[in-house]
Amino acid sequence: MPQTVEILTERYGSAYRWLALSSAMICTMAAVLSATIVNVAIPDIMGAFGIDQVTAQWLSSGFLAAMTATMLLIDFLTKTIGQRATMNIALGIFLAGGLMGGLAETADAAIASRILQGASAGIIQPLAMVVVFQVFPPERRGFAMGIYGLGVVMAPGTSPFLGGLLVDGLGWRYTFYIAVPMGFLGLVLTNLFVPSGRLSEIRPRFDWFAFGLLIVFLISLLTAFADGQDLGWASISVMGRFLVAGAAFLLFIWWEHQAEHPLMDMTVYRQPGFMGAVVVSLILGAGLFGSTYLIPLFAQTVQNLTPTLSGLLLLPAGISMMLITTFSGRMADRFEPGMTVGFGLLMFAVSFFLMSFADPNTAFLTLAVYILISRAGMGFIFPSLSAGSVRLLPMNLLQQGSATMNFTRQLGGAFGVNILAVMLDREISYFSDHVTSTQTPANGATEAYVRTVAEMAERGGISDMQAEAVALDHLSRALQVEAATFGFQESFLFGSVAFLASVVGAVMMVRGARKRRRREAMA
Repeated sequence: MPQTVEILTERYGSAYRWLALSSAMICTMAAVLSATIVNVAIPDIMGAFGIDQVTAQWLSSGFLAAMTATMLLIDFLTKTIGQRATMNIALGIFLAGGLMGGLAETADAAIASRILQGASAGIIQPLAMVVVFQVFPPERRGFAMGIYGLGVVMAPGTSPFLGGLLVDGLGWRYTFYIAVPMGFLGLVLTNLFVPSGRLSEIRPRFDWFAFGLLIVFLISLLTAFADGQDLGWASISVMGRFLVAGAAFLLFIWWEHQAEHPLMDMTVYRQPGFMGAVVVSLILGAGLFGSTYLIPLFAQTVQNLTPTLSGLLLLPAGISMMLITTFSGRMADRFEPGMTVGFGLLMFAVSFFLMSFADPNTAFLTLAVYILISRAGMGFIFPSLSAGSVRLLPMNLLQQGSATMNFTRQLGGAFGVNILAVMLDREISYFSDHVTSTQTPANGATEAYVRTVAEMAERGGISDMQAEAVALDHLSRALQVEAATFGFQESFLFGSVAFLASVVGAVMMVRGARKRRRREAMA
Protein backbone atom coordinates (compact mmCIF):
# COMPACT_ATOMS: atom_id res chain seq x y z
CA MET A 1 0.00 0.00 0.00
CA PRO A 2 1.52 3.38 -0.99
CA GLN A 3 2.57 5.59 1.90
CA THR A 4 0.84 8.82 0.92
CA VAL A 5 1.26 12.22 2.61
CA GLU A 6 -2.10 11.72 4.33
CA ILE A 7 -1.12 8.33 5.76
CA LEU A 8 2.26 9.58 6.95
CA THR A 9 0.68 12.68 8.50
CA GLU A 10 -1.75 10.47 10.39
CA ARG A 11 1.14 8.30 11.60
CA TYR A 12 3.54 11.06 12.72
CA GLY A 13 1.08 13.85 13.47
CA SER A 14 1.78 17.56 13.04
CA ALA A 15 5.54 16.95 13.23
CA TYR A 16 5.49 15.06 9.93
CA ARG A 17 6.00 18.13 7.74
CA TRP A 18 9.16 19.03 9.61
CA LEU A 19 10.42 15.45 9.57
CA ALA A 20 9.91 15.35 5.80
CA LEU A 21 11.62 18.75 5.44
CA SER A 22 14.59 17.55 7.50
CA SER A 23 14.86 14.42 5.34
CA ALA A 24 14.80 16.49 2.16
CA MET A 25 17.43 18.88 3.54
CA ILE A 26 19.81 16.10 4.58
CA CYS A 27 19.52 14.31 1.22
CA THR A 28 20.09 17.57 -0.67
CA MET A 29 22.97 18.66 1.55
CA ALA A 30 24.68 15.32 0.90
CA ALA A 31 24.38 15.85 -2.86
CA VAL A 32 25.41 19.52 -2.84
CA LEU A 33 28.27 18.90 -0.39
CA SER A 34 29.72 16.23 -2.68
CA ALA A 35 29.67 18.61 -5.64
CA THR A 36 32.56 20.68 -4.27
CA ILE A 37 34.15 18.85 -1.31
CA VAL A 38 36.62 16.99 -3.55
CA ASN A 39 38.04 20.24 -4.99
CA VAL A 40 40.37 20.88 -2.04
CA ALA A 41 41.75 17.35 -2.47
CA ILE A 42 42.62 17.74 -6.16
CA PRO A 43 46.36 18.53 -5.65
CA ASP A 44 46.67 15.40 -3.47
CA ILE A 45 44.75 13.30 -6.00
CA MET A 46 46.97 14.62 -8.81
CA GLY A 47 50.01 13.53 -6.83
CA ALA A 48 48.54 10.14 -5.92
CA PHE A 49 47.71 9.18 -9.52
CA GLY A 50 50.36 11.22 -11.34
CA ILE A 51 47.82 13.13 -13.45
CA ASP A 52 47.81 16.69 -14.72
CA GLN A 53 45.33 19.41 -13.84
CA VAL A 54 43.30 19.05 -17.05
CA THR A 55 42.65 15.38 -16.25
CA ALA A 56 41.92 16.16 -12.61
CA GLN A 57 39.24 18.72 -13.54
CA TRP A 58 37.02 15.82 -14.66
CA LEU A 59 36.49 15.10 -10.96
CA SER A 60 34.46 18.29 -10.87
CA SER A 61 33.15 18.81 -14.41
CA GLY A 62 32.23 15.11 -14.77
CA PHE A 63 30.08 15.36 -11.63
CA LEU A 64 28.37 18.53 -12.85
CA ALA A 65 27.78 17.26 -16.40
CA ALA A 66 26.18 14.05 -15.12
CA MET A 67 24.07 16.05 -12.68
CA THR A 68 22.91 18.32 -15.51
CA ALA A 69 21.74 15.39 -17.62
CA THR A 70 19.89 13.38 -14.97
CA MET A 71 17.94 16.40 -13.70
CA LEU A 72 15.76 15.91 -16.77
CA LEU A 73 14.73 12.41 -15.63
CA ILE A 74 13.03 13.46 -12.40
CA ASP A 75 9.49 13.94 -13.74
CA PHE A 76 9.55 10.64 -15.64
CA LEU A 77 10.93 8.63 -12.69
CA THR A 78 8.62 9.99 -10.01
CA LYS A 79 5.55 9.40 -12.17
CA THR A 80 6.73 5.93 -13.18
CA ILE A 81 8.12 4.31 -10.01
CA GLY A 82 7.23 6.85 -7.31
CA GLN A 83 9.14 9.31 -5.14
CA ARG A 84 10.48 6.95 -2.48
CA ALA A 85 11.74 4.36 -4.98
CA THR A 86 13.39 7.09 -7.06
CA MET A 87 15.10 8.58 -4.01
CA ASN A 88 16.24 5.14 -2.81
CA ILE A 89 17.80 4.32 -6.18
CA ALA A 90 19.50 7.72 -6.39
CA LEU A 91 20.88 7.47 -2.83
CA GLY A 92 22.07 3.92 -3.50
CA ILE A 93 24.01 5.10 -6.57
CA PHE A 94 25.34 8.07 -4.59
CA LEU A 95 26.56 5.80 -1.80
CA ALA A 96 28.16 3.36 -4.28
CA GLY A 97 29.92 6.25 -6.01
CA GLY A 98 31.41 7.40 -2.71
CA LEU A 99 32.71 3.91 -1.92
CA MET A 100 34.09 3.48 -5.43
CA GLY A 101 35.95 6.80 -5.27
CA GLY A 102 37.42 6.09 -1.84
CA LEU A 103 38.69 2.68 -2.97
CA ALA A 104 39.85 3.88 -6.43
CA GLU A 105 43.27 2.69 -7.54
CA THR A 106 43.31 4.67 -10.79
CA ALA A 107 42.32 8.17 -11.84
CA ASP A 108 39.73 6.74 -14.26
CA ALA A 109 38.00 4.90 -11.40
CA ALA A 110 37.92 8.08 -9.29
CA ILE A 111 36.46 10.09 -12.19
CA ALA A 112 33.88 7.36 -12.89
CA SER A 113 32.83 7.47 -9.23
CA ARG A 114 32.30 11.20 -9.46
CA ILE A 115 30.14 10.77 -12.56
CA LEU A 116 28.01 8.25 -10.64
CA GLN A 117 27.68 10.67 -7.73
CA GLY A 118 26.78 13.52 -10.07
CA ALA A 119 24.14 11.41 -11.84
CA SER A 120 22.49 10.60 -8.51
CA ALA A 121 22.77 14.20 -7.26
CA GLY A 122 20.88 15.40 -10.33
CA ILE A 123 17.91 13.32 -9.16
CA ILE A 124 18.21 13.88 -5.40
CA GLN A 125 18.20 17.68 -5.38
CA PRO A 126 15.06 18.41 -7.46
CA LEU A 127 13.19 15.45 -5.92
CA ALA A 128 13.83 16.81 -2.43
CA MET A 129 12.22 20.11 -3.49
CA VAL A 130 9.19 18.22 -4.81
CA VAL A 131 8.79 16.54 -1.41
CA VAL A 132 8.88 19.89 0.40
CA PHE A 133 6.23 21.34 -1.93
CA GLN A 134 4.08 18.24 -1.54
CA VAL A 135 3.95 18.11 2.28
CA PHE A 136 3.47 21.84 2.95
CA PRO A 137 0.31 23.79 2.07
CA PRO A 138 0.69 26.74 -0.34
CA GLU A 139 0.58 29.35 2.43
CA ARG A 140 3.51 27.67 4.25
CA ARG A 141 5.70 26.76 1.28
CA GLY A 142 7.59 30.06 1.20
CA PHE A 143 8.69 29.66 4.82
CA ALA A 144 9.54 25.97 4.28
CA MET A 145 11.59 26.73 1.15
CA GLY A 146 13.44 29.44 3.07
CA ILE A 147 14.57 26.90 5.68
CA TYR A 148 15.31 24.33 2.99
CA GLY A 149 17.29 26.90 1.00
CA LEU A 150 19.34 27.79 4.06
CA GLY A 151 20.50 24.19 4.31
CA VAL A 152 21.24 24.03 0.59
CA VAL A 153 23.36 27.20 0.72
CA MET A 154 25.14 26.01 3.87
CA ALA A 155 26.51 22.88 2.18
CA PRO A 156 28.68 24.53 -0.54
CA GLY A 157 29.69 27.23 1.94
CA THR A 158 31.20 24.77 4.40
CA SER A 159 32.27 21.91 2.10
CA PRO A 160 35.76 23.28 1.20
CA PHE A 161 36.68 23.65 4.88
CA LEU A 162 35.27 20.23 5.78
CA GLY A 163 37.12 18.74 2.81
CA GLY A 164 40.37 20.37 3.93
CA LEU A 165 39.99 18.92 7.43
CA LEU A 166 39.39 15.46 5.96
CA VAL A 167 42.39 15.66 3.61
CA ASP A 168 44.80 16.84 6.31
CA GLY A 169 43.43 14.60 9.04
CA LEU A 170 42.57 11.37 7.23
CA GLY A 171 43.61 11.65 3.57
CA TRP A 172 41.98 12.58 0.26
CA ARG A 173 40.00 9.32 0.04
CA TYR A 174 37.75 10.46 2.87
CA THR A 175 36.35 13.28 0.74
CA PHE A 176 34.70 10.36 -1.12
CA TYR A 177 33.95 8.23 1.93
CA ILE A 178 31.98 11.08 3.54
CA ALA A 179 29.18 10.17 1.12
CA VAL A 180 28.74 6.76 2.76
CA PRO A 181 27.33 7.78 6.19
CA MET A 182 25.34 10.61 4.62
CA GLY A 183 23.93 8.22 2.03
CA PHE A 184 22.92 5.69 4.69
CA LEU A 185 21.27 8.39 6.80
CA GLY A 186 19.42 9.62 3.72
CA LEU A 187 18.18 6.10 2.95
CA VAL A 188 16.86 5.62 6.50
CA LEU A 189 15.04 8.97 6.52
CA THR A 190 13.67 8.44 3.00
CA ASN A 191 12.09 5.11 3.91
CA LEU A 192 10.53 6.68 6.99
CA PHE A 193 9.27 10.04 5.78
CA VAL A 194 9.24 10.34 1.97
CA PRO A 195 5.88 9.44 0.33
CA SER A 196 6.03 6.23 -1.68
CA GLY A 197 3.21 6.74 -4.17
CA ARG A 198 3.55 7.88 -7.77
CA LEU A 199 2.82 11.54 -8.50
CA SER A 200 0.54 10.54 -11.38
CA GLU A 201 -1.42 7.45 -12.32
CA ILE A 202 -0.69 8.21 -15.96
CA ARG A 203 2.73 6.92 -16.98
CA PRO A 204 4.47 9.73 -18.87
CA ARG A 205 6.26 9.41 -22.17
CA PHE A 206 9.93 10.34 -22.13
CA ASP A 207 11.86 11.80 -25.06
CA TRP A 208 14.78 9.36 -25.03
CA PHE A 209 16.01 10.53 -28.44
CA ALA A 210 16.38 14.13 -27.24
CA PHE A 211 18.01 12.90 -24.03
CA GLY A 212 20.53 10.92 -26.09
CA LEU A 213 21.30 13.98 -28.22
CA LEU A 214 21.93 16.00 -25.06
CA ILE A 215 24.37 13.35 -23.74
CA VAL A 216 26.23 13.33 -27.07
CA PHE A 217 26.42 17.14 -27.01
CA LEU A 218 27.79 17.26 -23.44
CA ILE A 219 30.40 14.51 -23.91
CA SER A 220 31.59 15.76 -27.31
CA LEU A 221 31.98 19.40 -26.28
CA LEU A 222 33.53 18.76 -22.85
CA THR A 223 36.09 16.28 -24.19
CA ALA A 224 36.89 18.58 -27.12
CA PHE A 225 37.75 21.42 -24.73
CA ALA A 226 39.68 19.11 -22.41
CA ASP A 227 41.81 17.50 -25.15
CA GLY A 228 42.28 20.54 -27.36
CA GLN A 229 45.45 21.66 -25.59
CA ASP A 230 47.20 18.28 -25.90
CA LEU A 231 45.93 17.06 -29.28
CA GLY A 232 45.83 20.48 -30.93
CA TRP A 233 42.72 22.57 -31.49
CA ALA A 234 42.89 22.00 -35.26
CA SER A 235 43.41 18.22 -34.97
CA ILE A 236 40.91 15.92 -36.67
CA SER A 237 39.88 14.38 -33.34
CA VAL A 238 39.13 17.69 -31.62
CA MET A 239 37.50 19.34 -34.63
CA GLY A 240 35.43 16.22 -35.18
CA ARG A 241 34.12 16.39 -31.63
CA PHE A 242 33.24 20.06 -32.02
CA LEU A 243 31.32 19.22 -35.21
CA VAL A 244 29.50 16.33 -33.52
CA ALA A 245 28.58 18.61 -30.58
CA GLY A 246 27.30 21.30 -32.96
CA ALA A 247 25.28 18.80 -34.99
CA ALA A 248 23.79 17.23 -31.84
CA PHE A 249 22.84 20.67 -30.50
CA LEU A 250 21.14 21.80 -33.72
CA LEU A 251 19.34 18.47 -34.09
CA PHE A 252 18.20 18.72 -30.46
CA ILE A 253 16.73 22.19 -31.05
CA TRP A 254 14.96 21.05 -34.23
CA TRP A 255 13.61 17.89 -32.59
CA GLU A 256 12.28 19.71 -29.52
CA HIS A 257 10.39 22.21 -31.68
CA GLN A 258 8.39 19.48 -33.40
CA ALA A 259 8.29 16.68 -30.77
CA GLU A 260 4.89 15.74 -29.33
CA HIS A 261 6.33 15.36 -25.82
CA PRO A 262 9.47 17.54 -25.78
CA LEU A 263 12.16 17.21 -23.13
CA MET A 264 12.30 21.02 -22.97
CA ASP A 265 9.58 23.48 -23.94
CA MET A 266 11.38 25.84 -26.31
CA THR A 267 8.64 28.49 -26.01
CA VAL A 268 10.16 29.70 -22.71
CA TYR A 269 13.12 31.11 -24.62
CA ARG A 270 10.80 33.33 -26.67
CA GLN A 271 9.44 35.13 -23.62
CA PRO A 272 10.77 38.72 -23.38
CA GLY A 273 13.78 38.93 -21.08
CA PHE A 274 13.94 35.21 -20.23
CA MET A 275 16.94 34.63 -22.49
CA GLY A 276 18.80 37.21 -20.42
CA ALA A 277 18.00 35.23 -17.27
CA VAL A 278 19.32 32.08 -18.97
CA VAL A 279 22.60 33.85 -19.85
CA VAL A 280 23.00 35.02 -16.25
CA SER A 281 22.24 31.51 -14.97
CA LEU A 282 24.91 29.99 -17.23
CA ILE A 283 27.56 32.50 -16.16
CA LEU A 284 26.51 32.19 -12.52
CA GLY A 285 26.96 28.42 -12.59
CA ALA A 286 30.32 28.79 -14.32
CA GLY A 287 31.47 31.35 -11.75
CA LEU A 288 30.22 29.49 -8.69
CA PHE A 289 31.65 26.07 -9.54
CA GLY A 290 34.62 27.42 -11.51
CA SER A 291 35.81 29.59 -8.63
CA THR A 292 35.27 26.79 -6.10
CA TYR A 293 37.58 24.71 -8.30
CA LEU A 294 40.21 27.38 -8.99
CA ILE A 295 40.59 29.00 -5.56
CA PRO A 296 41.67 25.91 -3.53
CA LEU A 297 44.05 25.00 -6.35
CA PHE A 298 45.53 28.51 -6.31
CA ALA A 299 45.85 28.48 -2.53
CA GLN A 300 47.73 25.18 -2.49
CA THR A 301 49.78 25.62 -5.68
CA VAL A 302 50.78 29.28 -5.47
CA GLN A 303 50.43 30.14 -1.80
CA ASN A 304 51.53 26.70 -0.54
CA LEU A 305 48.63 26.54 1.94
CA THR A 306 47.41 23.28 3.43
CA PRO A 307 44.06 21.85 2.30
CA THR A 308 42.52 22.93 5.61
CA LEU A 309 43.70 26.52 5.21
CA SER A 310 42.61 26.61 1.57
CA GLY A 311 39.15 25.49 2.71
CA LEU A 312 39.18 28.01 5.54
CA LEU A 313 39.86 30.69 2.92
CA LEU A 314 36.39 30.04 1.48
CA LEU A 315 34.53 29.65 4.78
CA PRO A 316 33.85 33.37 5.54
CA ALA A 317 32.66 33.81 1.96
CA GLY A 318 30.29 30.86 2.28
CA ILE A 319 28.86 32.20 5.54
CA SER A 320 28.38 35.67 4.00
CA MET A 321 26.53 34.17 1.03
CA MET A 322 24.28 32.25 3.40
CA LEU A 323 23.48 35.33 5.50
CA ILE A 324 22.91 37.67 2.55
CA THR A 325 20.68 35.14 0.78
CA THR A 326 18.36 35.08 3.79
CA PHE A 327 17.45 38.77 3.51
CA SER A 328 18.15 39.59 -0.14
CA GLY A 329 14.99 37.74 -1.17
CA ARG A 330 13.03 40.70 0.20
CA MET A 331 14.97 42.98 -2.14
CA ALA A 332 13.62 41.00 -5.08
CA ASP A 333 10.12 42.06 -3.98
CA ARG A 334 11.00 45.73 -3.46
CA PHE A 335 13.35 46.35 -6.40
CA GLU A 336 13.51 45.24 -10.00
CA PRO A 337 15.12 41.73 -9.78
CA GLY A 338 17.22 42.38 -12.88
CA MET A 339 18.84 45.39 -11.17
CA THR A 340 19.70 43.35 -8.05
CA VAL A 341 21.09 40.60 -10.28
CA GLY A 342 23.21 43.15 -12.16
CA PHE A 343 24.58 44.50 -8.87
CA GLY A 344 25.55 40.98 -7.78
CA LEU A 345 27.24 40.29 -11.12
CA LEU A 346 29.30 43.47 -10.80
CA MET A 347 30.40 42.39 -7.31
CA PHE A 348 31.56 39.05 -8.71
CA ALA A 349 33.40 40.79 -11.56
CA VAL A 350 35.18 43.06 -9.06
CA SER A 351 36.12 40.06 -6.92
CA PHE A 352 37.68 38.18 -9.85
CA PHE A 353 39.44 41.35 -10.99
CA LEU A 354 41.03 41.73 -7.56
CA MET A 355 41.99 38.03 -7.60
CA SER A 356 43.83 38.64 -10.88
CA PHE A 357 46.43 40.56 -8.85
CA ALA A 358 46.89 37.83 -6.21
CA ASP A 359 50.34 36.26 -5.92
CA PRO A 360 52.37 34.23 -3.38
CA ASN A 361 52.79 37.31 -1.19
CA THR A 362 49.10 38.25 -0.96
CA ALA A 363 47.95 38.08 2.66
CA PHE A 364 45.51 35.35 3.70
CA LEU A 365 42.99 37.88 5.04
CA THR A 366 43.20 39.92 1.83
CA LEU A 367 42.39 36.85 -0.26
CA ALA A 368 39.50 35.99 2.05
CA VAL A 369 38.03 39.48 1.54
CA TYR A 370 38.40 39.22 -2.25
CA ILE A 371 36.52 35.90 -2.24
CA LEU A 372 33.92 37.20 0.21
CA ILE A 373 32.97 39.94 -2.27
CA SER A 374 32.10 37.33 -4.91
CA ARG A 375 29.99 35.22 -2.57
CA ALA A 376 28.20 38.31 -1.25
CA GLY A 377 27.37 39.09 -4.87
CA MET A 378 25.95 35.59 -5.30
CA GLY A 379 23.84 36.14 -2.21
CA PHE A 380 22.18 39.03 -4.06
CA ILE A 381 21.91 37.12 -7.35
CA PHE A 382 20.30 33.81 -6.31
CA PRO A 383 16.93 34.98 -4.89
CA SER A 384 16.49 37.78 -7.40
CA LEU A 385 17.34 35.55 -10.36
CA SER A 386 14.89 32.87 -9.19
CA ALA A 387 12.10 35.38 -8.58
CA GLY A 388 12.85 37.57 -11.58
CA SER A 389 13.04 34.73 -14.11
CA VAL A 390 9.61 33.28 -13.24
CA ARG A 391 8.01 36.74 -13.29
CA LEU A 392 8.93 36.92 -16.96
CA LEU A 393 6.79 33.87 -17.77
CA PRO A 394 3.06 33.15 -18.05
CA MET A 395 1.55 30.73 -15.51
CA ASN A 396 1.57 27.75 -17.89
CA LEU A 397 5.36 28.01 -18.32
CA LEU A 398 6.40 28.52 -14.67
CA GLN A 399 7.41 24.91 -13.99
CA GLN A 400 9.31 24.59 -17.27
CA GLY A 401 11.01 27.94 -16.68
CA SER A 402 12.16 26.96 -13.18
CA ALA A 403 13.54 23.65 -14.49
CA THR A 404 15.31 25.48 -17.33
CA MET A 405 17.05 27.83 -14.87
CA ASN A 406 18.29 24.93 -12.73
CA PHE A 407 19.45 23.08 -15.84
CA THR A 408 21.36 26.02 -17.29
CA ARG A 409 23.06 26.79 -13.96
CA GLN A 410 24.39 23.24 -13.71
CA LEU A 411 25.35 23.26 -17.39
CA GLY A 412 27.27 26.48 -16.83
CA GLY A 413 29.04 24.87 -13.88
CA ALA A 414 30.19 21.90 -15.95
CA PHE A 415 31.52 24.05 -18.79
CA GLY A 416 32.88 26.70 -16.42
CA VAL A 417 35.14 24.23 -14.61
CA ASN A 418 36.13 22.59 -17.88
CA ILE A 419 37.01 25.80 -19.73
CA LEU A 420 38.76 27.48 -16.78
CA ALA A 421 40.86 24.37 -16.15
CA VAL A 422 41.92 24.15 -19.80
CA MET A 423 42.64 27.88 -19.91
CA LEU A 424 44.69 27.65 -16.72
CA ASP A 425 46.76 24.79 -18.15
CA ARG A 426 47.34 26.68 -21.39
CA GLU A 427 48.36 29.89 -19.62
CA ILE A 428 50.71 28.09 -17.22
CA SER A 429 52.37 26.29 -20.16
CA TYR A 430 52.77 29.57 -22.05
CA PHE A 431 54.23 31.48 -19.11
CA SER A 432 56.43 28.55 -18.12
CA ASP A 433 58.02 28.51 -21.58
CA HIS A 434 58.33 32.29 -21.59
CA VAL A 435 59.87 32.55 -18.12
CA THR A 436 62.21 29.59 -18.64
CA SER A 437 63.52 31.04 -21.93
CA THR A 438 64.85 34.09 -20.04
CA GLN A 439 66.93 31.99 -17.62
CA THR A 440 70.31 31.95 -19.37
CA PRO A 441 73.91 32.44 -18.15
CA ALA A 442 73.72 35.92 -19.66
CA ASN A 443 70.90 36.84 -17.29
CA GLY A 444 72.56 38.63 -14.41
CA ALA A 445 69.53 38.36 -12.13
CA THR A 446 69.41 34.59 -12.58
CA GLU A 447 73.14 34.24 -11.91
CA ALA A 448 72.87 36.36 -8.76
CA TYR A 449 69.86 34.37 -7.54
CA VAL A 450 71.60 31.01 -8.01
CA ARG A 451 74.78 32.30 -6.35
CA THR A 452 72.89 33.68 -3.35
CA VAL A 453 70.91 30.46 -2.78
CA ALA A 454 74.08 28.36 -3.20
CA GLU A 455 75.92 30.47 -0.62
CA MET A 456 73.04 30.05 1.82
CA ALA A 457 73.11 26.29 1.23
CA GLU A 458 76.85 26.18 1.86
CA ARG A 459 76.42 28.05 5.13
CA GLY A 460 73.93 25.36 6.06
CA GLY A 461 76.61 22.68 5.71
CA ILE A 462 76.01 21.54 2.12
CA SER A 463 79.05 20.90 -0.13
CA ASP A 464 79.89 23.21 -3.05
CA MET A 465 78.69 20.71 -5.70
CA GLN A 466 75.44 19.95 -3.88
CA ALA A 467 74.84 23.62 -3.12
CA GLU A 468 74.71 24.50 -6.81
CA ALA A 469 72.25 21.64 -7.47
CA VAL A 470 70.09 22.84 -4.57
CA ALA A 471 70.19 26.39 -5.95
CA LEU A 472 69.14 25.26 -9.44
CA ASP A 473 66.34 23.15 -8.01
CA HIS A 474 65.18 26.13 -5.93
CA LEU A 475 65.23 28.29 -9.07
CA SER A 476 63.18 25.71 -10.97
CA ARG A 477 60.53 25.63 -8.24
CA ALA A 478 60.42 29.43 -8.09
CA LEU A 479 59.90 29.61 -11.84
CA GLN A 480 57.08 27.05 -11.64
CA VAL A 481 55.32 29.10 -8.98
CA GLU A 482 55.81 32.28 -11.01
CA ALA A 483 54.36 30.65 -14.14
CA ALA A 484 51.44 29.26 -12.13
CA THR A 485 50.80 32.70 -10.62
CA PHE A 486 50.59 34.30 -14.06
CA GLY A 487 48.32 31.48 -15.26
CA PHE A 488 45.89 31.90 -12.36
CA GLN A 489 45.90 35.68 -12.76
CA GLU A 490 44.93 35.39 -16.43
CA SER A 491 42.19 32.88 -15.59
CA PHE A 492 40.72 35.13 -12.90
CA LEU A 493 40.84 38.10 -15.28
CA PHE A 494 38.96 36.07 -17.89
CA GLY A 495 36.29 35.28 -15.29
CA SER A 496 36.01 38.96 -14.40
CA VAL A 497 35.41 39.93 -18.04
CA ALA A 498 32.83 37.14 -18.44
CA PHE A 499 30.85 38.35 -15.41
CA LEU A 500 31.06 41.94 -16.57
CA ALA A 501 29.71 40.92 -19.97
CA SER A 502 26.86 38.95 -18.37
CA VAL A 503 25.42 42.20 -17.00
CA VAL A 504 23.85 42.43 -20.46
CA GLY A 505 21.66 39.52 -19.38
CA ALA A 506 20.50 41.47 -16.32
CA VAL A 507 19.63 44.42 -18.57
CA MET A 508 17.60 42.07 -20.78
CA MET A 509 15.72 40.91 -17.67
CA VAL A 510 14.84 44.50 -16.73
CA ARG A 511 13.63 45.31 -20.25
CA GLY A 512 11.68 42.06 -20.45
CA ALA A 513 9.94 42.74 -17.12
CA ARG A 514 8.96 46.25 -18.24
CA LYS A 515 7.68 44.94 -21.56
CA ARG A 516 5.59 42.31 -19.78
CA ARG A 517 4.10 44.93 -17.42
CA ARG A 518 3.14 47.10 -20.41
CA ARG A 519 1.42 44.13 -22.03
CA GLU A 520 -0.52 43.36 -18.85
CA ALA A 521 -1.53 47.02 -18.48
CA MET A 522 -2.85 47.07 -22.03
CA ALA A 523 -4.73 43.77 -21.65
